[in-house]
Amino acid sequence: MTLENTQLSRKPREFTGKHMLALCVGAFGVIIAVNVYMATMAVRTFPGLEVGNSYVASQEFDSRRAAQEALGWSVYASAIGDQVKLEITDREGQPVEVASLTAILGRATHVKDDQTPEFVFDGKAYLAPAKLAPGNWNIRMIARAKDGTEFIQRVILHVTH
Repeated sequence: MTLENTQLSRKPREFTGKHMLALCVGAFGVIIAVNVYMATMAVRTFPGLEVGNSYVASQEFDSRRAAQEALGWSVYASAIGDQVKLEITDREGQPVEVASLTAILGRATHVKDDQTPEFVFDGKAYLAPAKLAPGNWNIRMIARAKDGTEFIQRVILHVTH
């Protein structure tokens, strides 16, 4: 038999049910594996709950918002080198010195980069050392006015260096 005769006598491969089953199992296996991976990463990097009981928080929301708005404060955050600058100003644009200030500096998507900066008032703004990579950061701050009013705000910080 010559090479030419051998090629003519071969039967073409058939696409059987086993082939279709393997194709479907493989395709759905990839889809399911990707979904499981993405769900695991979403749960693992979720920063957590904002409030313990949403019903109780909703009942207090309006009164807390009114008290906070009555202060008339504005907050602006910026990054200067390896420091975070937090400017709190009143209605007239004058710097505000608060009774206390606590904050968590972190990413919106995960908690592994969270930091608790120690802000110090320099007469115009609050400064704190921080390790900041480029990108978007959130400062979840709680300031207390000298009259005891709590001021809670999430301030977005864009770092470009």
